[in-house]
Order: sequence, then C-alpha cells, then structure tokens
Amino acid sequence: MATAAAAVSVVVSLPTSKSTATTSLFPHDRVSFTKVPYYKSVSTNGKSPSIRAQITTEAPVKVEKVSKKQEEGVVTNKYRPKEPYIGRCLLNTKITGDDAPGETWHMVFSTEGEIPYREGQSIGVIPDGIDPKNGKPHKLRLYSIASSALGDFGDSKTVSLCVKRLVYTNDKGEEVKGVCSNFLCDLKPGAEVKITGPVGKEMLMPKDPNATIIMLATGTGIAPFRAFMWKMFFEKHEDYQFNGLAWLFLGVPTSSSLLYKEEFEKMKEMKPDNLRVDFAVSREQTNEKGEKMYIQTRMAQYDRELWELLKKDNTFVYMCGLKGMEKGIDDIMTTLAAEDGIDWVQYKRQLKKEGQWNVEVY
Repeated sequence: MATAAAAVSVVVSLPTSKSTATTSLFPHDRVSFTKVPYYKSVSTNGKSPSIRAQITTEAPVKVEKVSKKQEEGVVTNKYRPKEPYIGRCLLNTKITGDDAPGETWHMVFSTEGEIPYREGQSIGVIPDGIDPKNGKPHKLRLYSIASSALGDFGDSKTVSLCVKRLVYTNDKGEEVKGVCSNFLCDLKPGAEVKITGPVGKEMLMPKDPNATIIMLATGTGIAPFRAFMWKMFFEKHEDYQFNGLAWLFLGVPTSSSLLYKEEFEKMKEMKPDNLRVDFAVSREQTNEKGEKMYIQTRMAQYDRELWELLKKDNTFVYMCGLKGMEKGIDDIMTTLAAEDGIDWVQYKRQLKKEGQWNVEVY
C-alpha cells in the first residue's frame, strides 16, 4: 500500500544556462514523507512586514474596509492560459490505500519561485492533448493548492496538489476518465506541467494569529487546510506565529481514504492545545442513532460548542469539498441559532461579509 508516508526520492534533469548535467533539485532528506517536516525560519532581512490593510482618508472622510484576512500583497492571475508557466513534476505519490474507493495522489511541481501563491489560493492546470469534441487544446482545471507558500521543501520554489483520479461509468456503460485528474495522477517525475494562476482570495487565512479556525473538508477538499496547518504548525515566521485554535473536520468514505493523517497526528503531538482533529468515516462509523458518520453528523456531536465559537468575532469557518455537506451544516446551525432567537441566514450573511464564513465547494 502506497501512502503519504512512503519515502520517495526523485532526481530530475533540468537544463541550465551553464550546464546540461543532471542536477539534484532538492536534498533527498527533504522528500521523505517518513520524516517530520522540518521547521523553516522565514527571513525578511530584519524588517517586519505589515499585514494591516490601509485606511485612506479623503474629503469627505471615507474609511476603507479593513480585511481580516492576509490579503496584502496577494498576487492573482500572473500566468494565464495563453501563456502558462511551465513547471516540472518533482514528486507524485498515491496517498490512499489500495482498498480505498478511488485513488488520491499528492504531487509536487517546480515553480522556481515564479508563482507567488498564498495559502488558500488555487492554480490552474492545462492537461496535454486535444479535446476530441472541438479539436482544440484542453481547457484548464482549477485545483486548490495543498502546500504552504513555502512549499513542501521549504524553499518557496514548489507548489503541491492533492488530486483524486476521476473514473466512472456513464449511462451507456462506458468507462469515462476525467481528463485532467488522470493526466495529473499519471505524471512521472520530470514531466512538464502547464500552470496558470494563482487565483482566489476567498480562502485566504486570517491575519489574527490568535483566531479560532474551523476547517470543514471532504476528500481532496483537505488541500487548502493542509496548507494552513503547515504554516501554523510546521513553520516559523517572523510575522506570524499561530497561538489560536485550529479545529479540523475531515469526511471520507473509508479509513484507507484518510489523507495526511500522519502529518496531522504529528501536529497534534507538537501543539496539543492548539489543534483538534475529528474524522468522519461514513462507511465505517455511525452515531448513537446508527446514522452514517458524515461530516455534518460528526459536527452535530459538538453543535453547541461550535455555535458558541461562531458568536466570537475572531472565529473563522472555511469549507472545502463536496457541495452536499453545506446544507447539512446549515441545518445544524439554523436550529442552534433559532434557540438564541437568531436568524441563521442573516447571521451567516454577516459572517461572510466579515470574512468569517468562507466556502469553496464543487
């Protein structure tokens, strides 16, 4: 069974302006998923970068809204479909068990620092080949980034994705393979990848290092939260040291489908007071009523605690994954809010306005 803990070392040959010799792109001890990711100190040359939004004063006086997220300096759409960045696959490994319902792969691409993304953003990937329906190149697909801004190797020169291979049977009984997911899952180290972006501001992390961050994910929706949690627990930054509470809910069908479990367990060991992790394994677990354990079912076990957290102005909710989970979570919150005489629809609208309720579902 191949897992994220499988040690993988890859050396690819890249031409440079000075030499065409085979070059090791990264030390072997940094690509073993059996090791604890090392701490990375981020230098800003002695300067403390400001993360405060600017307030402008004009006549008449107008105060610009101050964002609660890490938006300052965020880059979007540096690379577009007509002129994508050409990266290379450095690592591609299956991180689900052989008996899992479907394959999920973790992959790392070189960027040489040319794609300055932030945690919570996405990139586009343009798969090789021609669309047989129109004879044109395939269109890009967007994927949430699964690595922190420093990347899995800590040098800000890579970007990682978490991709499930899409294979299904259509109404005619024919097997259909998702174009981009299969292209990505089949990539070999050294292969070129056309990348666009980065894009998105919806899922950016809060500025407040003392915030409560509730992360709700199904399957590969875990990607942005792995990025969040690497920054919070595996890295050291001069301008950001997480001291709040991170609470992750991850829903998957089977225990062999749990993604990055070993990493999260290590984070919990490091800072047990700052991290809570709850898994919902729908085909193996049930609640006290015998109902399947979906993510909203697991959350219902902590409903009042979650509602109390949502009343605080430094609690941020992020949701990523299958669209179906959104209604279940709304149902829980509607009931709890009503008990306090609050209209959940209106309250959620206010949370969104304040950047405290963030959703990216598909």
